[in-house]
Amino acid sequence: MNIQITGLTRAFGNTRVLDGVDLSIAPGECVALVGRSGAGKSTLLHLLAGIDRPDAGQVCYDKVDLTALAEDQRTAFRRQHLGLVFQSYNLVPSLSALDNLRLPLELNSMSARDARVAATQMLAQLDLSELSGRYAEQLSGGQQQRVAVARALVHRPSVLLADEPTGSLDADNAAVVMRLLIGACRERGASLIIATHAQEVMGQADRLLRIEAGRLVDA
Repeated sequence: MNIQITGLTRAFGNTRVLDGVDLSIAPGECVALVGRSGAGKSTLLHLLAGIDRPDAGQVCYDKVDLTALAEDQRTAFRRQHLGLVFQSYNLVPSLSALDNLRLPLELNSMSARDARVAATQMLAQLDLSELSGRYAEQLSGGQQQRVAVARALVHRPSVLLADEPTGSLDADNAAVVMRLLIGACRERGASLIIATHAQEVMGQADRLLRIEAGRLVDA
């Protein structure tokens, strides 16, 4: 899925966090976003996900202008096409790790049986099988982060948006997460946009972009 960002602008109060950002991302490309804390990395990812709306500009996926869609249409688009990993994890606390993966699959019209099988397999890839029955609040921060990554990958999205996906992980688990995220690009042609401070993550990207004064520059 081609991604075309044009003139993207977002301000909070008198602070213009993004100022006319333009960017094209090809299918299967991995782009790493870097910059100081507060530079706008998370804001850009939220706009790409349609969770936030820009003050100006467009985010287009192929021929779909995400910024022109109503809220329910953006939600449906995310559910079908995007995989999201954000710093707050956003797991449903009243659901088990397994059900946090199973529910979005069923919302995408997968049968309960197939959803359970797919969720179980995805958790196994992140060495989380023994934790599948635990509620999100019973998991450590690192475990929650891995479950969030599993949830982002389980429906095989065309685009992955990840905000510091290895931030709470030790080196071994970070390597597993990155292998799965990068594998989605190399093996399935998914695009990956990842905000990070980790040098080992930056080194795996096809392009490294820095956000400075609201603009994107080559890092």
